[in-house]
Parts: sequence; structure tokens; C-alpha cells
Amino acid sequence: MNENFLLKNETAINLYKVVKDVPILDYHCHIDPKEIYEDKKFTTITQVWLGGDHYKWKQMRGNGIDEKYITGNAGDYEKFHAWACTLEKLIGNPLYHWSHLELQRYFDIYEPLNGKNSKEIFDKCNEKLKEISARKIIEQSKVTLICTTDDPTDDLKYHQLLKEDLSFKTQVLPCFRPDKAMNIESIDYLNYLNRLSKVSNTEINSFKSLINALKLRIEYFNSLGCKASDHALQYIMCNEKTADEIEVIFNKRLNNEKIDKEEESAFKTMFLNELSKEYTKYNWAMQIHYGCKRNNNSLMFEKLGPDTGYDTIDNYAPS
Repeated sequence: MNENFLLKNETAINLYKVVKDVPILDYHCHIDPKEIYEDKKFTTITQVWLGGDHYKWKQMRGNGIDEKYITGNAGDYEKFHAWACTLEKLIGNPLYHWSHLELQRYFDIYEPLNGKNSKEIFDKCNEKLKEISARKIIEQSKVTLICTTDDPTDDLKYHQLLKEDLSFKTQVLPCFRPDKAMNIESIDYLNYLNRLSKVSNTEINSFKSLINALKLRIEYFNSLGCKASDHALQYIMCNEKTADEIEVIFNKRLNNEKIDKEEESAFKTMFLNELSKEYTKYNWAMQIHYGCKRNNNSLMFEKLGPDTGYDTIDNYAPS
């Protein structure tokens, strides 16, 4: 495989030549700003590829790989070999393309990875990693802007430090991700409100005070260059109720009373409407991605927590 393996004709190749060196503005990513600030180095390719990539984890489970080699205590090479054995069965899957493009562009490896050559490629990648760090990968990729994913309760310490670090030319900005404040149905919701209350120095005892607390956090995020919010929704809801009705629903949740799906959708509708008004004040973009049903395996959720490879495309159709 070479860099043109997805380009099927001369026109495609010529278009790629024109755009391949255009700088990247990455307005949605999950890179940890701490790793960027500290210019993290990695010892093995396993740490880079499999340390937190739940897309790969999901494919490995689908291939029958034991959890020991995914999130368990197997060694780095054992986990890499398990991924290599999975990858050879993924031709046509974007993970196959992405993995081999990364091997080419960052490690100068052009042969397909599989179970037979996994040790050789593992060693080559690890040797190359001695020259690579988080910042070098970003710079090599010609990324000029990165927007991370940040909860309203985050202190944004590393964004502040990166802002002051003039040696790193790529701009790193926070992105406001208030899902935990919106997901009123979450079992951890009241604990989250306590954390939000502390960081915003706001007593949250009503829906109005919740929005006020978030407004303060939006103001803080904006002061550090934030230009976008990010919302993950199961579906796009539109269930408008009066402000008084929303206060009743929120008060029920504060009292740890059960709320139904209709009340949940009404709360979230008002929540999104109120925050969208605030985003407009600061000229922020409002990113919405929907249609994902998360954490479908309750047993593994208890063991591993969220975002560990148990999300699916959702077919929920509200009545």
C-alpha cells in the first residue's frame, strides 16, 4: 500500500496533491491537553494505539479476543499481536485504512500488519517512537488548531499553560461539552451537580441556577479561547414546556425522584435552548452529534466505566 491506495484515478491523485499539505484545523478531538503540554512520549506502539481506543477494543471483542488482551493485564506486545490478528480481518473497515496510513506516515512502514509480522512491526514502531512525542506528531501532521473536549467542571489548567507556552505553535483551545449537566437521567447526576456547584461557586437548587452556573463556566471557557460547544444526543428532541414545568421536573430530580422519558426530553429541550442562547452571545459554534446509544453492556460498564467499546448506533424513535 502507498499513499494513493484509496485514490482510484488520476483526478483523485491530482486533487490530493493539491490539498495534502494544507494545514489541519481539528475542531473536535479527544486528545488530553495535559499530554500535549507535557509533550508526552510513548514507550510502545500499544500505548499509542490501544491505550484508550475503544473503537479498536470493540473490533477485538468482535474477533473473539479475550478481555485480558484488550483492557486486561496482558503485556504490550501480547495486546499488539491480538490487534494485529484482528486487523487482518478488517479489510474494508475504516480502522484498517487508518491503521495502515498511520504506519506509513509516522513509522515509514508500508507492509500490511498481520499476526505473522506483528513482532517485527512492533519493534520497528517502538524504535521510531524514541524520536516521536505528542507535539511532534501534531506538528508533523500540520495541525495548526486543536479543540479538545472539556467538561464544564474542568479547570482548564493545561489550556492556560499551553496558552502561555510560546514554543508550541499549534493553538490548543477548549471545547465546552456539557453532556453530564444535561443527562438528568444519569445515576450520577446529583453528584455531578455538586461538582458543578463547587467549581462555579453557585448553589444549584433550581433549573435557573443550573443554567446560571453553566453561564459562568461558559464565560470562563470563552476567556481561554473556546469557540465551540459539543453535544452528544441520543436523538434530536423537541418537547417544549414552560419554565415552571421544567422547574418541577428538575426539582423532582433534585429530590431523587424518578422522572419519565417525556419529562427527560422536555428538560433536555429547554437545556439546549437556553445554552444555545448563551453560545450566540459569544459567537460560538454549536456542534451536535446524535444517534449513538451508549454503554449498552451494564456488566462491563460496572467493570470498566463509560466509553470502553459498548456503544452502538441507535434506532430510538420517540413517540
